[in-house]
Amino acid sequence: MNNGLKKKPDLSFAQLWNLSFGFFGVQIAYALQSANISRIFATLGADPHNLSYFWILPPLMGIIVQPIVGTLSDKTWCRFGRRIPYLFIGALVAVIVMCLLPNAGSLGMAVSTAMVFGLVSLMFLDTSINMAMQPFKMLVGDMVNEKQKALAYSIQSFLCNAGSLVGYVFPFFFTFLGISNIAPKGVIPDSVIYSFYIGAAILILCVIYTTAKVKEMPPKEYAEYHGLDKPLNEEKVNWLKLLREAPSAFWTVGLVQFFSWAAFLYMWNYTNGAIAETCWQTTDPTSEGFQAAGNWVGILFAVQAIGSVCWAVALPRFSNRKAAYALSLVLGGVGFLMVPYVHNQYVLFVPYLLIGCAWAAMLAMPFTIVTNALNGSHMGTYLGLFNGTICIPQIIAAALGGTVLSLVGSEQSSMMTVAGVLLIVGALSVTIIKETIGGEK
Repeated sequence: MNNGLKKKPDLSFAQLWNLSFGFFGVQIAYALQSANISRIFATLGADPHNLSYFWILPPLMGIIVQPIVGTLSDKTWCRFGRRIPYLFIGALVAVIVMCLLPNAGSLGMAVSTAMVFGLVSLMFLDTSINMAMQPFKMLVGDMVNEKQKALAYSIQSFLCNAGSLVGYVFPFFFTFLGISNIAPKGVIPDSVIYSFYIGAAILILCVIYTTAKVKEMPPKEYAEYHGLDKPLNEEKVNWLKLLREAPSAFWTVGLVQFFSWAAFLYMWNYTNGAIAETCWQTTDPTSEGFQAAGNWVGILFAVQAIGSVCWAVALPRFSNRKAAYALSLVLGGVGFLMVPYVHNQYVLFVPYLLIGCAWAAMLAMPFTIVTNALNGSHMGTYLGLFNGTICIPQIIAAALGGTVLSLVGSEQSSMMTVAGVLLIVGALSVTIIKETIGGEK
């Protein structure tokens, strides 16, 4: 490491905003995926016990793609920058797939073929969203000084939740406008199809804006600001060596991530079926009640996003970051535990506001703790590898989802109880995190 470390300058609020603005569009795409994938595959004819298996592909692609994008972008420099080329390509592919995925049941294919088409589309969609999403976190790590990093991630969290809010309410909004929310058996309703189309348009416009407004540091300048002996594009990268040398915060935060992301995988997977059971008293995907529940999932996830925005404002006021992290996860756990016992669709706002508290902490706390513990060297690679703490728990939870569902009586609402327990265990795991600064072990 070079001791002649230059201090990164303060950025204006507008510069910090521009750095993350494209995240708004990316998160709309992610929200549409997370709120509608189970609904889409259930509509195509998937058995509830098999629904979780469709959720293995997204995190599996993430764990493969994120470290590669991080490593390559660390070593990339062209006229458009280091991270932005990957961001733009990922967004472009996501736009194409978003126009194809909701049509899985409308192309005259047999059910099995439609399922395969939907799976392949989902694989490409999540790969491209991952490719577009991670560079925004890397840009903050690259360009923002320690003093402003909390503000930068707060802006990113706000844009993330605002994008989620828009994506979640789209199907409900289009149904309100009179677009059909029901369709023939095996066909996705137009309200969902239109949501994906409009989301794709917003995504590419937002990413174009960030691409036009953000100018990244050239490799030599980056090396000066991060105290590196030579630019990263001249260094060789060994993932195993980097993992061995990772600060303890990388691994201890990873344990908390395991329980947190497993819980949210079950939320995304089973909320539609859970509230269809408890509030609409149906388990039939072809029924009007099931599709109405699908729309209401978007509203509940939007409420969760509102809760997350409000709680994100409160989080920086806590003097003890670990206590805030643990409290947030406990509140989310309580929210999940409430869901099976609520039979009024409007009363469900309460648990999902609480779940939003956990989501706010999951978006901000892990990356703040981990990037503070890193020294700036191989930031992209480390964040790509850290994404494994998001992907691996989802893969394991998805692989076990059908078995766990059977163990809790095959009632999808009971999976919310499982999610609540997982979040509370995650909160207990926060106690072992040791925060460090700049690469300390």
